[in-house]
Amino acid sequence: MVAVKLSERNEANAMSTTLRKDVPVAETWDLSLIYPTEEAMYQDARRLEALADSMVQQYQGRLTTPETVNACLDDFREAIRLLTLTSNYCHLAVEVDYTDAHNQERNGEQNRLAAQVMSRLSFVNSELSQADEALLAEAAAQSEANCHFLRDILREKPHRLHPDTERTLAALSQTINAPYQIYNMAKLADMKFLPFAVDGKEYPLGYSLFEDDYEYETDTAVRRGAFSAFSAKLREYENVTAAAYNAQVQTEKTMADLRGYDSVFDSLLFDQKVDQTLYHRQIDLIMERLAPHMRRYARLLKKLHGLDRMTFADLKIAVDPAYDPKVTIQGSREYIEKGLSIMGEDYVAMVREAYENRWIDFARNQGKSTGGFCSSPYGKNSYILLAWNERMSDVFTLAHELGHAGHFRACNSAQSIFDTNVSTYFVEAPSTMNELLMAHYLLKTSDDPRFRRWVLSCMIRNTYYHNFVTHLLEAAYQREVYRIVDRGGSVNADTLSRIMKETLQTFWGDAVDIDDDAALTWMRQPHYYMGLYSYTYSAGLTVATQVCKRIETEGQTAVDDWKRVLAAGSTLDPVGLAALAGVDITTDAPLLDTIDTIGGIITEIEELTAQIEGV
Repeated sequence: MVAVKLSERNEANAMSTTLRKDVPVAETWDLSLIYPTEEAMYQDARRLEALADSMVQQYQGRLTTPETVNACLDDFREAIRLLTLTSNYCHLAVEVDYTDAHNQERNGEQNRLAAQVMSRLSFVNSELSQADEALLAEAAAQSEANCHFLRDILREKPHRLHPDTERTLAALSQTINAPYQIYNMAKLADMKFLPFAVDGKEYPLGYSLFEDDYEYETDTAVRRGAFSAFSAKLREYENVTAAAYNAQVQTEKTMADLRGYDSVFDSLLFDQKVDQTLYHRQIDLIMERLAPHMRRYARLLKKLHGLDRMTFADLKIAVDPAYDPKVTIQGSREYIEKGLSIMGEDYVAMVREAYENRWIDFARNQGKSTGGFCSSPYGKNSYILLAWNERMSDVFTLAHELGHAGHFRACNSAQSIFDTNVSTYFVEAPSTMNELLMAHYLLKTSDDPRFRRWVLSCMIRNTYYHNFVTHLLEAAYQREVYRIVDRGGSVNADTLSRIMKETLQTFWGDAVDIDDDAALTWMRQPHYYMGLYSYTYSAGLTVATQVCKRIETEGQTAVDDWKRVLAAGSTLDPVGLAALAGVDITTDAPLLDTIDTIGGIITEIEELTAQIEGV
């Protein structure tokens, strides 16, 4: 096991300049598993339009009996299914290449169709929200597939607007979602990075190149040089990015006011089915209790690498770079199949299917979305996006996304499409669970202290840093933005940079130098256009940590409980899902124990380092 040589890294870097048409097909996902041809997608789009027309004619103004209500909702489920499939087919094609004009045009066309259809069908929610509660209760009792949808209608009733207003808002959905599109186009299509030089040598640069490669670079001069050049390019786009984000949060505030919520926080947490207590606790306790542990970790990195100072650009370097093995795509399959085998043969079969049937887009190409995600259209396989860099961190990322795939395969198979909209508070629990299962599997494969330190540092560097630090700091920053907006204010680039810099400084204290380049971190995440999403990564990982401990001590009983949770979908709220898994998130105890667990891992890394290197 050796570190990637500089020459090997530069060869890998060149891949990011590759056009989509030139990447190996085997490294791309197969959208024909949704539709075999573009024309097949358009046929379903026409079916969707016809179904919407039929529903308006049959049901509008006639939802007066339980039988009619359920007949309408049966058709509505089919409309949502068609909308989900056509949307995914078009949207996923764009995600892998934002420079493709045809795919952009087709996706825009589908978005317009979706807005038109949902505007026409907005009468369903509007009329049901105005119906007698006894009618809805009787309809719910007659249909298991529709009952939770009807209960949610009752829950949403105080916040529904006049039917004409709801219809107009649905028609304007493409415009309302424009800030996110503007952000992605600026980031993935318009930003053009020039090479940067270090000690007279030029290095290529790109968005994914920086986030997937240079942030982990062991050569300090190259790593910091890349960060400086990357930040300089971001700064050129700070005002348009800030304008897009301000438009997003102002829209959310306006919608919260229109719908009668006390604050934008209450509005954004409503769909998550949690209150502000759980939200603020997650941010406050981690900012206070986890920060001292992570500062110890930062100081250890500084000492191990002999750095003159610890900067934001240095936080993702490995504890032991020479013990960071390269992993091929095929090699990752063996790791993941064995690591997740505790979940059972049916789960491992899904992993095999993901590799063999091209659910995963491994490729590195121009215009591809950064980071990773999993999309699971109802009734079809999942689609996983990432950029493969031959690191163990990629294995953890893929295991994470396969956690989403396994979750939605379970709930999509067991539940109505209405009951697969799992709260974002909980949705990251199955994904982060897989990362922990992978790490625990690896720990059992060797007693070598250096190997153990490497696995533990992977847990900190990949799983806990990403979810309990990166995304949590985003959440702390985001909370300050919404507080400004809730008071009637607005934000610009200077304000956003100031808030992010102060957030980073509060967490890292004197252990890390936070400069104006680090302050631009607010420009790098799409999560800010998804409501209060960032904090849910740590919420999900809190549940996952506690359930993983149960699996370690109780074995199959805990695994069986977890599988029941995965299949439950959105039939339970986050508190109910966690309780089914044996975790009580109504108290501070699970989060505090998880923070202590992270601190204990860092302490063991320090002790192993002293044993191995005498540092």
